[in-house]
Amino acid sequence: MKFQTIGGLAGLTCAATYMFGFALLVTLLAPLGFGTGDIDARAVVEFIETNAGLLILWNSVIYILNALVLAVLVIAIHARLHASTPNWAAVTRAFGLIWGTLVIGAGMIANVAVERAAHLAPTDFERAVTLWETLHTVELGLGGGNEIAGGVWIGCVSVAGLIGRSLGKITVGLGLLTGAGGLLTLIPALGDTAGAVFGLGAIAWFIAIGLTLIFQGNDA
Repeated sequence: MKFQTIGGLAGLTCAATYMFGFALLVTLLAPLGFGTGDIDARAVVEFIETNAGLLILWNSVIYILNALVLAVLVIAIHARLHASTPNWAAVTRAFGLIWGTLVIGAGMIANVAVERAAHLAPTDFERAVTLWETLHTVELGLGGGNEIAGGVWIGCVSVAGLIGRSLGKITVGLGLLTGAGGLLTLIPALGDTAGAVFGLGAIAWFIAIGLTLIFQGNDA
């Protein structure tokens, strides 16, 4: 199987991890306030006491699995861009690997937060709440609460694809929109809205880039 095809499948898997995350976010996790600026930490710890495994699964898919396949996608995109825009290709690889590192780090911290809260809650509920809130803040700082690194990477890939004409117009357009959404999460007043634009845009972009690599691959 050509590596570009593998990269394309990685892109589709990234899209799938986002869709899985959104599905749980708007159903089972909606009452807890995830995805908003008003998370009920006490309700989260109460949820963890009986559903720790579900949150660990969620974190593992949206963060850890996503980061692992993202690394493959980053290298596949770099290989595609290198022929026409070698310098931009190197920049995208650097930003992409930085983002993947932040994402997997956020996932590991998120899972530790769940595990420690589940351990403490039966004997010291208030301490469990404080611990979860603290670690969740670190998780958000690494990438769960802002999408700057992802926005920069997707934006750079799209600029490189536009300059070198190595990606289709739809893929480039989706990437520029998604990248802008990620950068706008830097503004607190726009954080939730921009985050939603980035998340939904990223699903469409991952699908577009995945299909591009699968059907228009250019290396072995």
